Parts: sequence; structure tokens; C-alpha cells
Amino acid sequence: MTEIVRTLPDAAATQALAREVSLFARAGDTIALGGDLGAGKTTFARAFIRALAGRDDVEVPSPTFTLVQTYDETRVRVVHCDLYRLADPRDLDELGIEEALADSIALVEWPQNAGGLLPGDILRLDLEQAGAGRVARLAANGAWADRLGRIATVADFLDRSGLTGCARLHLQGDASARRYERLACGKNSLILMDAPARPDPGLTGAPSYSAIAHLAESVHPFAAMAQALRAAGVHAPAIRAHDLDAGLLVLDDLGAGKIVGDEIPPAPIAERYLDAARLLAHLHGQHLDQTVTFAGLVTRTIPPFDRGVFDAEAALLLEWFVPHLRGSACGEAARGDFRAAWNSVLAASGTLERAPTWVLRDYHSPNIIWCEPPSPAVGPHDRIGVIDFQDALWGPAAYDVASLGQDARVDVPESLERKILSAYLGERTAPGGFDEHTFHADYAVMGAQRNSKILGIFARLARRDGKAGYLRHIPRVRGYLARCLAHPALGPVRAWYERHLPEAIGGKDAKDA
Repeated sequence: MTEIVRTLPDAAATQALAREVSLFARAGDTIALGGDLGAGKTTFARAFIRALAGRDDVEVPSPTFTLVQTYDETRVRVVHCDLYRLADPRDLDELGIEEALADSIALVEWPQNAGGLLPGDILRLDLEQAGAGRVARLAANGAWADRLGRIATVADFLDRSGLTGCARLHLQGDASARRYERLACGKNSLILMDAPARPDPGLTGAPSYSAIAHLAESVHPFAAMAQALRAAGVHAPAIRAHDLDAGLLVLDDLGAGKIVGDEIPPAPIAERYLDAARLLAHLHGQHLDQTVTFAGLVTRTIPPFDRGVFDAEAALLLEWFVPHLRGSACGEAARGDFRAAWNSVLAASGTLERAPTWVLRDYHSPNIIWCEPPSPAVGPHDRIGVIDFQDALWGPAAYDVASLGQDARVDVPESLERKILSAYLGERTAPGGFDEHTFHADYAVMGAQRNSKILGIFARLARRDGKAGYLRHIPRVRGYLARCLAHPALGPVRAWYERHLPEAIGGKDAKDA
């Protein structure tokens, strides 16, 4: 059991607590609000729902007479229940709370009338009068216990960092377990990254995918790469406060500018993509160290993009996309042929042996910010802000160019892709010259590997994590993959797809996969 106690001197403090709890709430939660009449349950509930809606003008009537009120305009659907008039706990089933929890948060007043039958992962919040104010006692077991402890840890960090008075707003994150908030501090805005260390030991002692693929398991790599990128003239966010061991960073807010338009679906803003390509050329043209540091506290050797990484990522296609597409596991013969095909391509191309550089790994539209003045500048390429680089590797320059030119989230026409490559190559320099012909081959090899990996990741997000929205990107990624496989350097891998998985590149009549 995890417990925290808060003193709430007035209604504003109760509302602030509700907004704070909303930052950690997710579908499947039950939040049980206890306390006598007038203790502040409805005050809390209204502030909680309005925070999830991102609007202070949402009408939140008390469900005393209707028993249940549903809110669909919130970022997570909320079912607000008042059980004051519930005569028999057995009648709880008729309210449909358990069914709603699949995609909702249940906010329940007078939970004692449920007789201990409330479903879901429960956070209990009891409010008591204390003089002119109130005392809130929060308690939880299970998954909410970890989050409740995190609420206290984050609050303490913000207090020590002098940021207690900042308004805390939910900020949409990425596909990872990291959590983000925007801190509105008067006229200034900062970003809180909440990423507690999550080491993955793997199963039965075997190395985990995270370990093989060198995925960051703490904020230390992010901090070191942010400092190194800024020193190299890349507009990465400066770190304004940190507790590295707790997994907490306060960063510059680079703004909400995008390199894609506001239409649906979004389309690339061509000149911004070209500027992003030129930034990569600027970065790759420098002598970069494989070891990066942060504030004398972190020293990190950037892991190599070796065959272990390459194979583990590409194999995600076999583990997740093939079952998604076929409904059955990939056969052993097809697996062996897949590895043999890539062995042949890499042996002939030498892509992984080429002079390495920093590979940011997810250099595409969600992680590239178009920075408007007066965003803090660090160099001549300061209009391009870069985030999400904690998984950086030491490897082929072509990988990030392919990530941009074949943006997994946005349709990049082949004509624009060619311009992106031209913009990069036009500014690319290297000691002893730069071989454009070899780079085009590396681009195709790394693009084919990346798109194979992404097909697996998007299928995994849908099947394992319940994030079916990623499936809408699969046709685009399949198209990019087909573009890469057209290059002569990919002949053996193209033959594998044509034989075992032609559906992935627009063909038919597959053999067993």
C-alpha cells in the first residue's frame, strides 16, 4: 500500500490536486472519492474532468440523480458516478462501470456504497475537513501504487527545482513509456520529462531486445546526447533541472512548430524537410566523438549500430508483422532465408563498416520541431529543433536521412524524397571526398532495414499494446519499403519478399512465410 497526504488550504488547492492526479490517470483506472457532504468531492471531480478535457468551461453537473455522467471530449473517456443513492451494491452491474473501463476512467463518489465491488485499478482519495481547508489522503495498491509514489517524487523534484508554482499541463508523448508535461511558468514554458529507469532483464537470463538493440533504459543517454548535440550546433533542448537517478529532466520548450501542415492527413512542408536534411549534412560533416558527456555526471559511449542491432530490428518484421498479416507465425525456413538474404546484402555493400557517425534513430516529423523566434538558438540551423535522441547509435549516416526521406508518419512523395537527398548531398562533405553512389546504396539498405523494422513495431503496438491507430501507417511504410527494394544493392532481400511476403510490397501469391 502506498499513501500520500496533502494539506489543501482552499478549493484552488483541491483543484490543483485534481489536475495533478489527472496527469497520471489512464484508461482502466477507478478513482474512488470518499468524504462527507461538502468535503470537496465534486470540486475535485470537476477539476479532474476539465483537466482531461483541456478546457475550463466544460459543464460538469453532479450525477447525484442520474448516477452516471459520461464525458467523451476528454483525452481519456471519463465515466463519473455518484453512488449516494445506490441502495444495493449488487445494482452496480447495471451502471456498466466494468465494461466502460476498457477505454475509460471511472470517477466514483460515495464508493463505500459499492460494498467493495468496484472494478479496475483503484486509487482511493479521501477528503476531510481540516479547519478552513481540507486534508486529502491518497492510497493505492497495484499499478496505482507505483504511480502514486511517482506523483510524490515528481512534486518533490519540482519543489526542489523552484517550479512548484508552474501550471502543469498534459503533453502528448510518443510510443514509449515516457511521460511529458508542459510547465507554464508565467511567460516562460518548459517541458518535464518523466522517465524512470526501466531496465529490461529479458527472459530466462537471455539478453532482451532492449539490450540487444541498445535502447536507453534511463535519462542519462538523453542528457549526454542533448549536451553533445548542442555543442555540435544542433538545436536540441537545454536541460534546466535534473534528477538523473529519479529519471526527471526539465527541458527547454522548443515550441509546437511542425515540419508538416495542419491539413488531415498532414503533408510535408517541403522547405522545412530540406532544412532538416541540411542539418544532418552539417552534423555528419563534423568530426564527432563516440563518447559524450553531461555536466560531469554522465559519460556515455554511444553503442555501435552493429549486426546485433541490425538483425534484432529487422526480425521484428518476422515476429510481429508476419503474424499480423497472415494470422500465423513465420516459418523457420523463411526466417533462415531472411537472415541469409541480409547477410548477402551487407557483405556486398559494406554499409555497416562505413565511417560511422551519430545516428539519432528517429529523425522524422514527430521529433523535428520548427522553431519560431524567440526560441533559444544555438547555431545557424536553429530553426530545426531536435528531440527524442536517447537511443542514438554510432553507425551509418544514411539511416537518419532515410528516416527523414521516408517519414513513417507522413506521405513523402518520391519527388520530394529526391530533393531531400539532393539537399543533403549538396552540403555533405567528408575527409578525402564523399562518394554519392555509395551513399545511395547505403540509403536503400538502411531504409529497407528501417521500414522492415517499423512494420513490425506498428504491428506490435496494435497487437500487444492495444494501439490500433498505428496500423493506418502501414500502407505508407510498405510503399517506402518497395522503393528501397528497387535498388540493385537489395536484390537478395527483394527476392525474399517476392517469395515469402509479396503482400508487404504490393505483390500476390506468397509462398509459406
